[in-house]
Amino acid sequence: MPMSSNNSELPGLEGDARDDLVAEAGDVAAGLTILVAEDHEFQRSMMVAMLEDLGARSVHEAEDGAAALEITRELEQPFDIIVTDIDMPGMDGMAFIRRLGEAKVAASLIVSSSLDRALLDSIETMSAAYGIRLLGTIEKPASPERFAELIATHWQMRANPEKQRAPASPFALDEVLAGIANDEFVPFYQPKIELRTGRVRGVEALARWRHPRRGVVLPYAFIQLLEQHDQIGELTWSMLAQAAAQCRRWREAGFDLDVSVNLSVAQLGDPAIADAVTWQVVQQGLDPRHMVLEITESVAMSNVGAVLENLARLRMKGFGLSIDDYGTGYSSMQQLTRVPFTELKIDQSFVAHATRQQASRLVLESSLDMSRKLNITSVAEGAETQEDWNLLRDCGCDLAQGFFIARPMEAEAVPEWIRQWE
Repeated sequence: MPMSSNNSELPGLEGDARDDLVAEAGDVAAGLTILVAEDHEFQRSMMVAMLEDLGARSVHEAEDGAAALEITRELEQPFDIIVTDIDMPGMDGMAFIRRLGEAKVAASLIVSSSLDRALLDSIETMSAAYGIRLLGTIEKPASPERFAELIATHWQMRANPEKQRAPASPFALDEVLAGIANDEFVPFYQPKIELRTGRVRGVEALARWRHPRRGVVLPYAFIQLLEQHDQIGELTWSMLAQAAAQCRRWREAGFDLDVSVNLSVAQLGDPAIADAVTWQVVQQGLDPRHMVLEITESVAMSNVGAVLENLARLRMKGFGLSIDDYGTGYSSMQQLTRVPFTELKIDQSFVAHATRQQASRLVLESSLDMSRKLNITSVAEGAETQEDWNLLRDCGCDLAQGFFIARPMEAEAVPEWIRQWE
């Protein structure tokens, strides 16, 4: 399990540790195509040289946002990473980031700038709002160690290889429904770790489609489509049944685990849903108290009476209730007063920025304080680095999950992973 580390700044690393990181970055960068947008010719050439030394397959350069945008349109193969300055003549970095978002460019972003840290924090948040995957920021002058850190650590975790293998175009609804009927949809499981002890306390079941031709497909390719056509029900029942049965088997084998399953907000307006969920789980031989149902916090925006009745009945049956993506909606605190939640799940966007942004850290700390005062379990999503782990532990968070701990895995891999972890 993770050990505490005080080496949060790479320049402070000794030679061997720094060499190891640079070597790891070189292994990752070897296949990458990178674009550097920087108006200062000397700084641009230095960054290009650093990235080439790290082993990037090809590095392109542009003197401002407009030139960089033109290169992204002309290059046949899309960029993996784009490095951009912010304060540039012509099209500046902020406009460039906006245009990348509008064009749905899939490249990850590194911001390089000498601007004030608070302003860079705001630009990080802006990038996420435009749908850009941000690896991090580099305060000028750039260093090869900082590039190595972002590429070796954040590129591997945020540029999800499963997503890159998933189909680029949406599936037809009939094809998704046929996949469900053919039992091609299965849960993958991501561990949830108790930060105080390092013990595995549970897993979250995440839907995956084992497509016969396209491999493992992630939820972004089918969840919204099913919800838009009011067809999410069959997938929900399948995930509940499979996760409940698997959790029972693990518990019978001596693993003290609970399982979390997402419950679609589209179903909670049906007054009969609570009894149907309970029946499905009990039929698999699992006591409902070993299952947590994760509900997106915007759930009570419509049909409030039926939603609240269902959630109260599910809690009465013994299910745990988790308010998912806490902090991203408009009525978080109101939801906590309406629904008998047992778990508060802090959105990964706050966790990802908390080690660098004071505002995000305050949101994280206030959310943890709220969960303690309400006597409910706090769970942090998106723990991706040792730094994230250390901060969450020091702030008193109860549980964490994220790529630093483990990626979602097939059920068969979970027992051995737990043995190795513990």
